[in-house]
Amino acid sequence: MTETPAALREAHHADVSGGWLRPAVFGAMDGLVTNIALIAGVGGGGVSPHSIVLTGTAGLVAGAISMGLGEYTSVRSANEQVAAEVAKERRELERHPEAEARELADAWVARGLPRDLAMQVAEAVRRDPEEALRVHVREELGVDPDDQPSPWAAAISSFVFFSLGALIPLLPYLLGATDLWLALAVGGLGLFAAGAVVARFTNRPWWTSGLRQLVLGAAAAGATYLVGSLIGVQGGL
Repeated sequence: MTETPAALREAHHADVSGGWLRPAVFGAMDGLVTNIALIAGVGGGGVSPHSIVLTGTAGLVAGAISMGLGEYTSVRSANEQVAAEVAKERRELERHPEAEARELADAWVARGLPRDLAMQVAEAVRRDPEEALRVHVREELGVDPDDQPSPWAAAISSFVFFSLGALIPLLPYLLGATDLWLALAVGGLGLFAAGAVVARFTNRPWWTSGLRQLVLGAAAAGATYLVGSLIGVQGGL
């Protein structure tokens, strides 16, 4: 059976510019690590299961809101910066079209294109002002002005996936369990599973991605458990 070349297939690349995957992955991982570490810290201090649930729930709500607002502000600010640079490039194309065409040709010559051909292509692009703007922005800024991530998609993805991640280590307590180590074990499984899922988008081995997230989360939980234990012991003296 003859394989169809990737260039002839529609959507043969994953969508890397939609603005939802990065905040979703980061939100889920952050939610897991944050609440696992938070639960380990207060649990290590010897507080009651009820207090752990209260602390974990407060961490979930506060963290999800913070992540959502942070992603919205970050992505919107980046988009506004791109828009300002695009406007600057538009003005330059209107005022100095010949100089801009030469600048574009110089960039292509630096990549190995013959100068005569580079100038011909730059002049051809210049005839369509909107296409010229898109090409110049891609070449000079490395971004596509028509394909910027949505701040709302980033914010909602981050909020939802942080909440889901932070909920996982709380589940044993919400279902009636009182053992701290059970909650940490469930959180660890969540970290491993989240890392394995991420591997699907990155084409890395699922088990190495899962183990990496598990080790990072365990390190955070270990540190906060130690701090909680020390503070809890001191508070009881």
